[in-house]
Amino acid sequence: MPEKLYLNGNYTAVKKAKISVFDRGFMFGDGVYEVIPVYSGKLFRSEGHLARLQHSLDAIDIPNPLTTLQWIEIFSTLIEHNFPSADSVIYLQITRGTMEKRDHAWPPDMQPNVLVTCTEQVYAKQDSATAGEKAVTLDDTRWSDCHIKTINLLANALLHQEARNQGANEAILIREGFAIEGSQSNLFIVRDDIVITPPKSRHMLGGITREIVLELCQQNKIICSEKNISEDDLHQANEIWLSLREDKYGLQQ
Repeated sequence: MPEKLYLNGNYTAVKKAKISVFDRGFMFGDGVYEVIPVYSGKLFRSEGHLARLQHSLDAIDIPNPLTTLQWIEIFSTLIEHNFPSADSVIYLQITRGTMEKRDHAWPPDMQPNVLVTCTEQVYAKQDSATAGEKAVTLDDTRWSDCHIKTINLLANALLHQEARNQGANEAILIREGFAIEGSQSNLFIVRDDIVITPPKSRHMLGGITREIVLELCQQNKIICSEKNISEDDLHQANEIWLSLREDKYGLQQ
C-alpha cells in the first residue's frame, strides 16, 4: 500500500484522506481519470496521458485545475514518497467538485476535486502473459461518448463481469455489427499479414498503447490499417489480440 497520496493540494497518509459524500464524482460519476505507468521510477508517456486528460476535461466542461508542470511535480513527489525505483502506476481523478446538496445542475464556479495516487505494479511473467486468453462478443451497451475517459465505468464493468460469468477473460464489444474494442482493451486482428485495428471514434477510448503499436508497426515496416472490423472479420482473422487500456489499472499504458 502507498504511504501517501495527493488530495486537493495536500500530501496525506492514505488512511487519513477524506472527501465529502456530496462530491459529484461520488453522486453522479461526474469526473474523469487517467492512469500513467511508471517503470523503475520513470513516468511513461506522461505527455500523451495529460493530453488525453485535457481532451476528457474539455469534453465535459471541467477546467484543468493544474498546469503540466504542476502535474509532473505531483507525480514525481508521489513516486519518490512511495516507490522511487520500482514499477508503479499513477492514478489521477478529477471530479467537478462538491455541492451543498445533491442536484443534477451545478453552479459555474465549482472547484474541482483532485486525487492522485501511486501504487506499486507487478506485471505478469512473459510466458503467462502471451499464453492466450478467452474472449466473448457482447452487444456494446455503453453510452455514445466512450472517447471520454470518465470515471463512470459501470457499463464496462457489467460487460466485463458478463464475460467472466461466461468463462472468458474479456468481452469484445459489438456495435451495429462492428467490433469496437474490449470492455477494458483496444482491439487488433491480424489477417493476411496485415494488422488491423478499428479507427478512432466517439465510441472508442483510444489507448496510449494502441498508439505505440501503430508507431512500432510503421517503424518496423509492418502493414497496419485502421478500418472497421465486422463480427465476421473476427472469426476469419488469423489472430486476435488486445492491448489493455488503463481501465485495467496499470497493466497497459
